[in-house]
Amino acid sequence: MTTVALAVTDGMLHFELALAMEVFGSDLTHLVNPWYDFALCGPSAVQVGRFRLEPDHGLEHLTRADTVIVPGWADVDQEPPAELVDAVRQAHEAGARVASLCTGAFVLAAAGLLDGRLATTHWAHTQELARRHPRVTVDPDVLYVDNGGVLTSAGKAAAMDLCLHLVRLDHGSAVANTVARRLVVPPHRDGGQAQFVTTPVPAPGNHPLAGLFPWALQRLDQPLTVEDLARQARMSSRHLGRHFKSVTGTTPLQWLLAQRIRHAQELLETTEDTVDTIATATGMGTATTLRRHFARTVGVPPDTYRRTFRTRTRPGPLNGERHP
Repeated sequence: MTTVALAVTDGMLHFELALAMEVFGSDLTHLVNPWYDFALCGPSAVQVGRFRLEPDHGLEHLTRADTVIVPGWADVDQEPPAELVDAVRQAHEAGARVASLCTGAFVLAAAGLLDGRLATTHWAHTQELARRHPRVTVDPDVLYVDNGGVLTSAGKAAAMDLCLHLVRLDHGSAVANTVARRLVVPPHRDGGQAQFVTTPVPAPGNHPLAGLFPWALQRLDQPLTVEDLARQARMSSRHLGRHFKSVTGTTPLQWLLAQRIRHAQELLETTEDTVDTIATATGMGTATTLRRHFARTVGVPPDTYRRTFRTRTRPGPLNGERHP
């Protein structure tokens, strides 16, 4: 029987913890017998958000598990407890497969398990993970990374993707698909985190580009150039580039592309417009151009994105409608 140990201490995120318990701690012997031998491991009674948990074993039990799962770490600005880091490192050295969910990657990184490896975490914290642990190659655009004995997932729902991936590795696709249907989630999602990351306009402020952003956003259907933006901002193209880098962290053309893609996402979610119509409305010109840039930026084609995120156009069970 494959043993799965969930490592918990004060300061964990309850969503990822509960998700892992639902997948590995439920009695699913009607699918596979035996299922997983699941254990909750912690130093003592721990506080997870507003919940208090009583672990089955101490952290030393992690070394006896085949798979160790580290849920999200709530405060990434705070170093995880040394006893947790040491226990996770020892479990890996003992041969356990170690997986982190969301910001649990900070625990694995602190244990040195991600050095020289590709990893991911919640998109909002990928830059901080890379800054704090320069020996880790952080990929912000994937749902999870499988390095064999060490795995990491992106934020929140991506933790489910990784848990189902582990089930798929252990018991095959048919069982993983059945578990996914039971949980009413897709068995495998296309694309990466990019389809969930917003690209907000910088907050209004006393900077030279404060008036340029709304002007450009109202003209995304037009073939704007750097020269057009510079003319509107009343500065040279080179000067504009320096200000853009300072304010947005990117170039004028990259910023424009990001806003066009964001607008395309909104139209795909909220309208019945064809891809050709959306390409025109976002200044992409042709459906071919939109599809190329959209797939490269978001990770999935426009049609796939629409199927995933389409806003409901009529009342349904989620809005209070009863089934007959």
